[in-house]
Amino acid sequence: MNAQTLPRATANGADPVSCAVETFDVVVVGGGPAGATAAQDLARKGRSVLLLDRAGRAKPCGGAIPPRLIKDFEIPDDLLVAKARSARMVAPSDKCVDIPIDNGFVGMVDRHVFDEWLRERAAASGAVRRIGSFERLSQDDDGMSRVHYLARTDARDRDPQPASVRARSVIGADGARSRIAAQAIPGAKDMRHVFAYHEIVKAPAIQPAGYDGSRCDVYYQGALSPDFYGWIFPHGDTLSIGTGSADKGFSLRGAVGSLRTSAGLANTETLRREGAPLPMKPLARWDNGRDVVLAGDAAGVVAPASGEGIYYAMAGGRLAAEAVEQLLQGQPATCLKLARQRFMKAHGTVFRVLGVMQWFWYSSDRRRERFVKICEDRDVQQLTFESYMNKELTRKKPMAHVRIFFKDIAHLLGMARV
Repeated sequence: MNAQTLPRATANGADPVSCAVETFDVVVVGGGPAGATAAQDLARKGRSVLLLDRAGRAKPCGGAIPPRLIKDFEIPDDLLVAKARSARMVAPSDKCVDIPIDNGFVGMVDRHVFDEWLRERAAASGAVRRIGSFERLSQDDDGMSRVHYLARTDARDRDPQPASVRARSVIGADGARSRIAAQAIPGAKDMRHVFAYHEIVKAPAIQPAGYDGSRCDVYYQGALSPDFYGWIFPHGDTLSIGTGSADKGFSLRGAVGSLRTSAGLANTETLRREGAPLPMKPLARWDNGRDVVLAGDAAGVVAPASGEGIYYAMAGGRLAAEAVEQLLQGQPATCLKLARQRFMKAHGTVFRVLGVMQWFWYSSDRRRERFVKICEDRDVQQLTFESYMNKELTRKKPMAHVRIFFKDIAHLLGMARV
């Protein structure tokens, strides 16, 4: 559906000026997985949608997507640059625990390719794509929001031009330090962040000892992160090597350099380096009670402990689109609250459990060592991967949960041998 044009009201309430300003049902700010998903869903419903994105940038990310995402969001197999069949957890002592992914795999994607494919799919569904940087929101005299941005012809354009459009609703999917959230959502400025950094390198032609191109390696070592973890994830012809931390004095680049050296990857060609903030927990509020709702990192939906964000971003984008669709159908603006309510009902318990786990087990190398030891247990492995793959807490095998409970107590009390 093409965007409508309506006269622009002047600030003092005088007669509208002669020029016309585009009006969209929805303006989605941010073209990552959350924004692109919301834009596609709404465009498929026949809504006029503007997808505004800065273009040319993807946040640092291991690129792992579970089968639930592939199924729910119809991701074609050719977007998967690799299929991880196992994971290796590395303790501070360098002790390794290998965990097979039984009867399945974790898909790996290149975020630059994956995100652009999602944006193209939204455009093919009818969304209008534009390159630009969001500047501010304002409100016209008739109560409709105006989205102001700097328009560019492409990602390399050094002479952006001021532009604006009118919007019946706005979805803020513009990242962890969302400018939409800072302007429109009470309390959003107080969101806490960690910083993530990774390097994309060429996969080694001569594989070092212990290397496996179908395995995700996760390093629980204080030298690589005092409060998170380091990783080496396969991307087919490339690897993502990274880490993250909330400690502003910690050298993420130095840690990644150390990780590359210890893994025998110091001399592999570096293709690009990327860094970005990641939110630490979902915001308490995602909407402004009128016409704005958040999704993805802007809403804070990166899972603690694991750092997983792609699935939760796309799920949140879909829920934001559903809430906005209700608003456009004439429902009271309170319907925008449903995006957060439905998300937290589905995933809030997982976020709380992972938050406690990160706070406790990642706090010292002694605890990290015990955490990796716990993960030797097949009950832990099976229940963890079933929950990860299906995005639901596994309630099957009640005796397995009982066994895990007593094993955890033994480790917490120091009664288990490491």
